[in-house]
Amino acid sequence: MHYLTAKANVTEQKENRKALRNNMTPAEATLWRALKGRGVGSMKFRRQQGIGPFILDFYCPEHLLGIELDGASHEYKYEYDEKRTEYLRRQGIRILRFSNQQVFTSMQGVLAEIVRVAKEDTDPQLLVTDPTPNPSPTREGSGCAP
Repeated sequence: MHYLTAKANVTEQKENRKALRNNMTPAEATLWRALKGRGVGSMKFRRQQGIGPFILDFYCPEHLLGIELDGASHEYKYEYDEKRTEYLRRQGIRILRFSNQQVFTSMQGVLAEIVRVAKEDTDPQLLVTDPTPNPSPTREGSGCAP
């Protein structure tokens, strides 16, 4: 595989990945409807892709681009998310983070940001990107760039 050290979709995660696909959050389901079938920028996305010990919400192997939606399950897990993001960066994967609210209220902005970052496609050390001009106070210190 094209990752630096991680294995993709390890067998031990199979049931968990399947459960996550079958029980997507409303925000994940909404974004998946837009991404599937090369619906955004002709990019092929996978959902619930395992990379090493982690499972990404959405992943585009062509652009080494992962998308994570942050909802209630990510509250108070900022340190875990930081470690996870750093691990994925070391694999050459860029991570975009969006809040569930962004998916519901600014879908076109979310999709435009995904296409913009995918087209950059040059630096795997890109910062985690958050397309909101002012990150919410609950995300302060999380490492998300505006």
